[in-house]
Amino acid sequence: MLFVGDDWAEGHHDIEIVDDQGMRLAPKRLPEGLEGVTRLHSLIAAQMPEDWADRDPDEVAELVKVGIETDRGSWVAALVAAGYEVFAVNPLSVARYRQRHSTSGAKSDAADAHLLAEMVRLDRAAHRPIAEDSDLGEGIKLAARTHQSLIWDRSRHVARLRSTLREYFPAALLAFEDLDAPDALELLGRAPEPDQAARLTKTTIAVALTRARRRRVEDRTRELRTIFGAPELRQPPALQERLCRSRGQRGRDHHRTQRSGRPARGGGGRAFWPAPGR
Repeated sequence: MLFVGDDWAEGHHDIEIVDDQGMRLAPKRLPEGLEGVTRLHSLIAAQMPEDWADRDPDEVAELVKVGIETDRGSWVAALVAAGYEVFAVNPLSVARYRQRHSTSGAKSDAADAHLLAEMVRLDRAAHRPIAEDSDLGEGIKLAARTHQSLIWDRSRHVARLRSTLREYFPAALLAFEDLDAPDALELLGRAPEPDQAARLTKTTIAVALTRARRRRVEDRTRELRTIFGAPELRQPPALQERLCRSRGQRGRDHHRTQRSGRPARGGGGRAFWPAPGR
């Protein structure tokens, strides 16, 4: 299981995730609202054990336990609708639990997030899980779970893309901090191979960055051309050619499989990543 402590305030949430053994995995401060819930789903997805990937999403969501000092509001409704088991912890209980661990009784949001995670890990039987809602709540649940599933799927795809690029196109990892950012997707779609990226013109890069609504387009264009053209960020030509051919063959096999419904003869591997429109 994963245990999430959520110390909320009017404009933000301090989050901490711990595992079954109480190991701290991911402390984070998130904003209130849809952006914060989106980032929370991503944070949880990043900490999921590998063996969760093939399990039913509803079953996986039930393995996430959340402790928070309220039982109402759109944030709590979204967590319950996503399928997490959410425990409303009385603030007095948190204060008493804090005194057990600190004689000073000093309060901090990050420390309270850890306390809440520990409370649902060790003492959740003593606290009340928040019940599901009405028909309207069920509608919210459907929308929230769809939202959550899309974020989790995106996290898995980005992880696979990062692994492929590390082997085949390492310059892209230096060029783009977030592989799912609009400028990364725009330019990888235009140049999914190292040689193509090295041949990108200033105009092409600038147009792509403008479409992705990036600032400082001219400076960013120079930076990307330097990275894509750096010889130390390229694989040896023979290896790069082999990887390129392998990627192309897997892409064609994948395309034939999608059209016919049958694996390609002698192939069956998946493409490194499909270019947009293919």
